[in-house]
Amino acid sequence: MESDGSIDDGERTEFLEAHLEAVRDAVAAGLPLRGYFVWSLLDNWEWAWGCSRRFGIVHVDYRTQKRTPKRSAGRLAAFLRS
Repeated sequence: MESDGSIDDGERTEFLEAHLEAVRDAVAAGLPLRGYFVWSLLDNWEWAWGCSRRFGIVHVDYRTQKRTPKRSAGRLAAFLRS
């Protein structure tokens, strides 16, 4: 967690941005896109790694269950607003 309380997930943010640009291009080319799903919304228990890896765009403090949107969540929100 950063000093300002945010969660920096740079690799996920870059990955998501690339896919969102591809989505935007596909829609501009006429693809009738009805939805887009981000895997995964929340950090959760994974079969292969338990709680040791985090995949979500929202950080979960497993002890307190507090949820904190990561920077990738902010990027997705900005894309949806545009």
